[in-house]
Amino acid sequence: MTRLLVMGGGLIGARHAQLIKEHPSTTLVGLVDPDPSAAPDLEAPRWAALQDVETDDVDGVLIATPTPLHLAHCLSVAERGWPMLVEKPLADTLETAAELVQRVKVPALVGFHRRHHCKVKALRQKLQEGAVGQSLSASLIWAMRKPDSYFEGNWRSSGGSPVMINLVHDIDLLRHLFGEIVEISAFAGPVLRGSGRVETGSVILRFVSGPTASISFADTAPSPWGFEAGTGENPNIGTTGEDMLWITGTDGGIAFPSLTVWSGSDWSRPAEKQPATIMEDPPPLVAQLDHFIDVVEGRAEPMISLQDATETLRAALDIESRLGRALHCPDDILKDGV
Repeated sequence: MTRLLVMGGGLIGARHAQLIKEHPSTTLVGLVDPDPSAAPDLEAPRWAALQDVETDDVDGVLIATPTPLHLAHCLSVAERGWPMLVEKPLADTLETAAELVQRVKVPALVGFHRRHHCKVKALRQKLQEGAVGQSLSASLIWAMRKPDSYFEGNWRSSGGSPVMINLVHDIDLLRHLFGEIVEISAFAGPVLRGSGRVETGSVILRFVSGPTASISFADTAPSPWGFEAGTGENPNIGTTGEDMLWITGTDGGIAFPSLTVWSGSDWSRPAEKQPATIMEDPPPLVAQLDHFIDVVEGRAEPMISLQDATETLRAALDIESRLGRALHCPDDILKDGV
């Protein structure tokens, strides 16, 4: 049994802890969180801080604490020689990410769990096999109406931009499919909650491999479109099964998560539809846990390294900065032609 400790008892930390308890090959050592009321339904030993954990019967640690705390927590875990899975985004600044890359010498996996999704694996394989020919463009939508309570009385009231909470996953997904990003444009949309925080917008990316991608996002818009809604991978978000990503290529197109392929080169004839049949793998958080166990036990290298995650962070911070400038200084942005 692989013995795992969880740091952070919020929404994602509690899910990690419960999955560890249910997994046939892992034991939950306990939860580290300064709030004794965190994850109230979780039955496990608890400590307020990592230094209070007196046992050495730990094989690995899942760090699901707020992003600004990742540097201190990752370094503390590394000092004890424990492999780690740290939640996304890796850090709140590129300087912090660079320090983690330089100083963390234990195996470290970053929690972009969507890369472990069976349909993401199938999509990437189809693109690599040329199912739509040469990839040309992608269009992605992420839109939901987050409840007002999500922002009340916590750090999200001022720093809860969907770019760093949600869109960072979509950016990483597109990097996973098309490679490194070489150009970014971003446009901020309306602010409805009066917070001055980025809430809606559009982003355009260009990749070194050639394709471009557009992202439309909003955390104020009820919709059926988004990774979580489309795939049903998050129990806190209603499932619709609707596609949310569309990729065009020289031989056709593919929609995700249905993985429906459209092909045909004669513009006078309708495109031909080829539905996909995909065998369901474990949910992505479970598949990620399986991979982390292999990393802890020395059977695999981390799929998403600290260096890899830094490139996703770089793009997300760039987008956040551009959107913030567009939101607060729109005339300057137009003047600069950004």
